[in-house]
Amino acid sequence: MTVTETMTGAAYERHGGGAAHHYWQGEFIGDEEAGRRLAALPAAVEAALATVLETETVLAACDALATALCDPAHPVRARLAAHLPAGEDPAVLAELGGLLGRRELTRKVRRELGSATPGRLNRADPRETVYEAWAPVGLVAHIAPGNAATVAPLSIVEGLLAGNVNVLKTSGADTLLTQHLMAELAALDPSGALAARVVVLRFPSSRQEWLRLMCAPADAVAVWGGEDAVEGVAAHVPAGCRLVEWGHRISFAYLTADVWSDAGTLGALADDVCLHEQQACSSPQVVYLDTEDEGEVFAFAERFAAVLAARPPAAGTAPEDEPDPAEAAELTTTELVARLEEHLGLTRVFAAPDGSWRVMADTRSPLTASPLHRTVWVKPLPRERMIATLRPMRRYLQTAGIAGSRSDIAELSRTALAAGVTRVTPVGAMLESYAGEPHDGVYALQRYSRRVAFQADPVRFATTACLDDLARPVVLPLPTGPLTGKQDVREPARADAELYFRSGGSTGAPALSVFSYDDYDTQMHAAARGLLAAGYDPVGDRTANLFYSGGMYGSFISFFSVLERLGGVQLPLAAGPDHRATARALVEHRADTLFGMPSYLWQLLHAEADALRAYGGLRKVFYGGEHFTEEQRRTLRKEFGIETVRSITYGSTDLGPLGYQCTESSGGVHHLHADLHTMEIVDVAEDRPVAPGETGRLVFTTHARRGQHLGRYLIGDLGRELPGRCACGRHAPRFELMGRTGDVMRVATYFLDYRRFLAMAEEQGGHRGELQIRLDGTDVRERLTVRVERTPATDPERLRAAFLAGYPELRSAVTERLLDLVVEAVDGASLDRSPASGKLLAVVDARR
Repeated sequence: MTVTETMTGAAYERHGGGAAHHYWQGEFIGDEEAGRRLAALPAAVEAALATVLETETVLAACDALATALCDPAHPVRARLAAHLPAGEDPAVLAELGGLLGRRELTRKVRRELGSATPGRLNRADPRETVYEAWAPVGLVAHIAPGNAATVAPLSIVEGLLAGNVNVLKTSGADTLLTQHLMAELAALDPSGALAARVVVLRFPSSRQEWLRLMCAPADAVAVWGGEDAVEGVAAHVPAGCRLVEWGHRISFAYLTADVWSDAGTLGALADDVCLHEQQACSSPQVVYLDTEDEGEVFAFAERFAAVLAARPPAAGTAPEDEPDPAEAAELTTTELVARLEEHLGLTRVFAAPDGSWRVMADTRSPLTASPLHRTVWVKPLPRERMIATLRPMRRYLQTAGIAGSRSDIAELSRTALAAGVTRVTPVGAMLESYAGEPHDGVYALQRYSRRVAFQADPVRFATTACLDDLARPVVLPLPTGPLTGKQDVREPARADAELYFRSGGSTGAPALSVFSYDDYDTQMHAAARGLLAAGYDPVGDRTANLFYSGGMYGSFISFFSVLERLGGVQLPLAAGPDHRATARALVEHRADTLFGMPSYLWQLLHAEADALRAYGGLRKVFYGGEHFTEEQRRTLRKEFGIETVRSITYGSTDLGPLGYQCTESSGGVHHLHADLHTMEIVDVAEDRPVAPGETGRLVFTTHARRGQHLGRYLIGDLGRELPGRCACGRHAPRFELMGRTGDVMRVATYFLDYRRFLAMAEEQGGHRGELQIRLDGTDVRERLTVRVERTPATDPERLRAAFLAGYPELRSAVTERLLDLVVEAVDGASLDRSPASGKLLAVVDARR
């Protein structure tokens, strides 16, 4: 049975036992089948846990569901609205959608578990081969409340974000909203991983055998409800199982003397009382005044009663918010007892004639629970007695709404937290929350997770930044939609546009790229892991950061951030024209590792060759933005004693780090940052996949990104995928860069490739320096000028002969007098470069 069948209802009666009230791993089933499966629940859990659930799989499906829920015309929302409790406003689905969006859930995961991919075994400290991760506890059993339609699905989503298998019980009187919502979520995950981790059962708590079967194999049991509910479930929780209580809590407001007569404060307090009719745990049940004066307590209660009296009844109050007979009896009893105590001088009651609200002033300070429904106690509590008075109730305390001066708020907040309160807010904002906020003093995702560690041999795992890379491939949702380019990038949401970079413009006009700080942090950690894989040693290496800085160009600041995350020793010199001063700093501070652009490093090393050879301390070069040719690598090793010459990263300003080299990689070969991106290779001329091993245009879809969404993005590079697993043992796909799409020039009716000129210059012409091609138009024919960096061995005529002999298309164009070929030797400093990044412009097309 497919999830699609589930959605259409075609499978509702496939299994016996009457109506299909239960959702089990992608299927709707009846009681009889649910009973059989419950008995085999341990085996089902073990099968599901045998595969890893990627956080991105959960985020992508939740984000798609959020989009549907926020659209009033979407068919998914219409289907789910049919399962809302009677009288429930369909707008609750939009509220739920707002909580399930990628932005909110990503913030939650990062805040609670520390990163966007908390389940990956990354190094806890880059300088040590100790790996830590958050692992699922296994099976989480959720006991949902019967009075909150959105709590159950959100509880399951929290379990999924932690990677768990989840079995949830709704009450026998609940609708099938949670079952259908989970089916819709699972339908948005083509891999089936979410469906395999979700079971939703509907049965009354009196069905104790089912409750026992549900809890027996659980690793954590989450209970929503009061003490009776928790006690009823606790009897079935096995030893060693984590009991997570999301029980009823009591909240209060605390006002100092300089604000308790303020009309604005009283109005804000009334907002907190009336919103949701005090049904939320964060609704104030008691108002404390910083005083011992009984007269002030009575006077405040009278003023506040007048404010409540002016508040209209809640429009469209849901039936579950109306007091049931037992609650109505409690309201009446509480009010009558308080009125009787008026004769003792202990209380004073102010109440609406129709019973819609009541304010009860009490001269005694101890915390007293309210019967809710706009019923508020007012009590005296001098600040010096706050801890002694409230601490006995610390297990039940949640929110304190505090009003006063700035210094009073700071002082009283610390006192309230010491007394047992878990959150403090301004009065008027007690029911507000923020993404990732702790609930009842804990992070839910941590309660549903285990912190696990692996200690490895520091020699054998010196270049392993993430243990999972050796264990399994990362499987992310497949990209969909059309191919896109720079012209298709939409303006980012202002809330996510926090960090602006501009490209170097080496292949066109500089383009603006926007990141959130979370995006940036995620990408810098990924680049740091890639640098470890390439052989960087954060303990022993002393690094000079020689990338270009300024003008909103990202290289220098990015690799400053990478080294910061690695804890490496850094000399933040940046690329500059004074090569002598740079060389002097390298020697003085004993730098042995260089980060920078190949063209700049090549100029620096040759300009200060004598001083740097005499120093003899350079051992490693990590480069980015361009490539060193094989001949240049040999020169660095032979003439400067540099042992390691490796790519620092393969990436771009718009997408960030895309690939990294390992110690088994060379030239243009890189591993994909598979936890950040998916990669496709499409034909150069047509938008279709190439055959395995063929060269095509590289297409990337980035997943862990809020600042700008870039899906199926053409980066402008050519490459080919390499088959098989790398000798380093990593599962991440490998690809080889084969040049830029702009490196292929249409000249004199022929297509000519810059990289072929470079290879022939090295192999047949013995050239070791930089090479640039300039295209000009003349009155008679086009002219192609190969500009090579002048060295003692440079022979332009020899190079021209090598080009004509080794490139048949070029030879034909020259022979047919369609093209003039010129080779000239120039100083390296005169070659055209990007002003922002310093990159060598491979092809300068000056034709009109």
